[in-house]
Amino acid sequence: MTTVTERPAQVQDGTTPARRKGSFGFNSVSPREKVVRYLLLVFVLLITIGPFLWQLSTSLKGSGEDIYTRIPQLLPSQPTFHHYKEVTDTIPVWDYARNSLLVAVLVVGGNVIGASLAGFAISRLQFRGRRIVLGLFLATLVLPGEVTIISQYVTVRELGLANTLFGVALPGMIGALNVLLMYNAFRALPLEVDQAAIVDGANAWQRFVYIGLPSVRGTVSVIAIFAFIGAWDDFLWPLIVLTDPNKYTLTVGLQYLSGTFSNNPRLIAAGTMIAFIPIVIVFATLQRFFFKGVEEGAVKG
Repeated sequence: MTTVTERPAQVQDGTTPARRKGSFGFNSVSPREKVVRYLLLVFVLLITIGPFLWQLSTSLKGSGEDIYTRIPQLLPSQPTFHHYKEVTDTIPVWDYARNSLLVAVLVVGGNVIGASLAGFAISRLQFRGRRIVLGLFLATLVLPGEVTIISQYVTVRELGLANTLFGVALPGMIGALNVLLMYNAFRALPLEVDQAAIVDGANAWQRFVYIGLPSVRGTVSVIAIFAFIGAWDDFLWPLIVLTDPNKYTLTVGLQYLSGTFSNNPRLIAAGTMIAFIPIVIVFATLQRFFFKGVEEGAVKG
């Protein structure tokens, strides 16, 4: 006798009741798990956002408020913007910000253009020594920046770029990690797209501009964001290269005059907030392009 096993009834969309949304399975979460998840999210939020909110609160507190109380007070009782004005009156903040912006623009432009070209060449073009070049980029990631900083300074000095903003930007204009990110992004594109473009008579440059770049806009946005943050927040390299105080970047200028602010942490907090504002603006501007590029997918129909 043959035993017939009845299959579970299927709904109109072709799924079984056990796989319906909201049913017990991988998609179901118990109340205890939800509580644990939210507690972890709150904990991570306090770690990441907490220092920023504390600096912002300190910069807005009046001179009569005690910032070293046993019970921290996040909301200032006497909010004031006087400390921001005092920072701008004490040091040339806007000149330092202009220098930092110039360095950041050079670094972002160099990484977007150079890393994109290098990543496309390694991933989509066939040439002798391609694997060796890729291995060299991977090898550079093993070395910390402090190991190569002396050779970088000697190179910049021999090129006559010491004490210049271009000398500050030059070592970071093409990052090995950014090249590998672009390499992986271009490598994810189907080879059939390139083959079809070659059949239509497109050269390497046309394939890069009209096929490659529009498909990896998300990765380009990521590179632009992190290149700007790295160049804007860099302190050690500009401090080594620059000797003229008029050419200092914002981070070096603030830290260089930190002795003036040693007795008033409110001014230090205000200067930190001034340096942080451009990063927020850049990230808020580019994040929509990042998510848009990811959602559109690699290949358009």
